[in-house]
Amino acid sequence: MTREHTDIADVPAGFERLKRGGPYMAGLGYLYCRREAGKITIAMRMADQHTNMRGIVHGGMLASLADSALGLGLTLSCDHRHSFVTVNLSTDFIDAARPGDWVEAHIHIGRIGSRVAFADCELMVKDKRILRASGVFAVMKALTAAQLDAGY
Repeated sequence: MTREHTDIADVPAGFERLKRGGPYMAGLGYLYCRREAGKITIAMRMADQHTNMRGIVHGGMLASLADSALGLGLTLSCDHRHSFVTVNLSTDFIDAARPGDWVEAHIHIGRIGSRVAFADCELMVKDKRILRASGVFAVMKALTAAQLDAGY
């Protein structure tokens, strides 16, 4: 799979393109979001550009997806009233992802306080858990309308 971005036909039902994540994530590919039954899932199709020398998805790519998904999940869960900056991210790599895999970050919001927020997620390829992550985030002012329009 050498496509830089996901074709709409490759996106599972229920997911919509998420135009957030800033320039860094935009350079890695399209993010998608599904919100159902109070749960937030952020996902992305892995491509050749995401792999390491062994041909599997680079751990840094998976950590970037988890970190971004956690921050975005927190932002979505509070309806954009705040934005969040990572203070600490812990990751455990469990299995590998490969080009073509649809990787979903299933997010659990722990607590959003006045200064810090807590969230964790599991990255999944179908029913296979490939990474678990937990993060502590600084609670920041909401992004401006111009920043939101620019995809931050």
